[in-house]
Amino acid sequence: MKYDIIVLGSGPGGYVTAIRASQLGFKTAVIEKESLGGVCLNWGCIPTKALLKSAQVFDYLKHASDYGLTISSYDKDFGAVIGRSRSVADGMSKGVQFLMKKNKIDVIEGFGKCKPGKKVEVKNAAGETTEYSADHIIIATGARSRELPNLPQDGKKVIGYRQAMTLEQQPKSMIVVGSGAIGVEFAHFYNAMGTEVTIVEYLPNIVPLEDEDISKQMESSMKKAGVKIMTNASVERVDTSGSGVKAFVKTAKGEETIEADIILSAVGIKTNIEEIGLEQCGIATDRDKILVNDFYQTNIPGFYAIGAVGPGPALAHVASAEGITCVEKIAGMHVDAIDYGNIPGCTYATPEIASVGLTEKQAKEKGYELKIGKFPFTASGKAKAAGTPDGFVKVIFDAKYGEWLGCHMIGAGVTDMIAEAVVARKLETTGHEVLKAIHPHPTMSEAVMEAVADAYGEVIHL
Repeated sequence: MKYDIIVLGSGPGGYVTAIRASQLGFKTAVIEKESLGGVCLNWGCIPTKALLKSAQVFDYLKHASDYGLTISSYDKDFGAVIGRSRSVADGMSKGVQFLMKKNKIDVIEGFGKCKPGKKVEVKNAAGETTEYSADHIIIATGARSRELPNLPQDGKKVIGYRQAMTLEQQPKSMIVVGSGAIGVEFAHFYNAMGTEVTIVEYLPNIVPLEDEDISKQMESSMKKAGVKIMTNASVERVDTSGSGVKAFVKTAKGEETIEADIILSAVGIKTNIEEIGLEQCGIATDRDKILVNDFYQTNIPGFYAIGAVGPGPALAHVASAEGITCVEKIAGMHVDAIDYGNIPGCTYATPEIASVGLTEKQAKEKGYELKIGKFPFTASGKAKAAGTPDGFVKVIFDAKYGEWLGCHMIGAGVTDMIAEAVVARKLETTGHEVLKAIHPHPTMSEAVMEAVADAYGEVIHL
């Protein structure tokens, strides 16, 4: 069968790409080997947020007396918590099925392999193969949990994020290796549910891609919540021969042995580019990524790549934006290349983290003269009333021209606040313009205005 566009993979990159292609009048098909929605909807973004919401509600119950409430008895049902998360994911996947039908997109079930001549061979569950062709083939096969040679995953005692979302029993103790977004989110969830959690991070700070002030605040908040944190440390080997698991951790003081029921490996991702025909088609790759131009064309005409398999950050919202940009360019629309310097990043632990643009260290390394402002949520009426005073908003401006170089937040609900900075930076808004944009009171968002005021020496509530 011949299509205008075939999308290989139906994650937040793939299914969004297919819908936009259909809206633009292309005859479109999506090839998916597992579940519509990919990792994000089924095993990543969505079900983890459901788990974290359960943890938040459980934490509220524990601290009900802080709000003047008395609850005589409460408990958790770990199986039900996991079940709710799976139910949310299943519902979202069914939503994507509906969107495919609504937009008249053919869904082809099976494992897709690119072939020369703008073709894709699909093998279904029964082992039968069918060949399809298209003028444009967009690769959006995503990524999976990366395995380290010294930390092989057996799915039982050493697990990745997929198993962490579907454990039948809550472990009494857990070691989380890696403290990026995945690592700290699961560390927070299991700690909040009552598991004894230890984070092992190779670098000097947890959430190491964030501004250093954010990292320090996050470490302080997590330690306060009872999470043990080891930085400048690495798991050299593990022993799974006993009832639990032993991790031999290299530290500045020497080797330490930590015992736990389970180790969660959260050391990054590995792209799904094996066995999909890249070599046969001559599609160029470099360091586990498919090479593309500004509009996601590979070196072979007719083949494109978006999302985690490409050079950009492996984030769901980036994959979606890349897919839309890709098909709009194919359609001949005037499209600007994505500004990768203005991509927001979010971590949904407690407290949440959200950031965009340069960190203070990066801005200094680029030679900017800076104006930096900071507003703590301890000074926010909304945060104090809500019982969530941990965290702050930090803003970084170029002193010479007023350009908003970076914004870094940590606190309750900040993942819903960061879009203000993203839009403002897109519109080249200056600090003075932010100050003159009236923010509602009392809200968490007015902390952005207050932080900007602090940068310019005009802060009122500090």
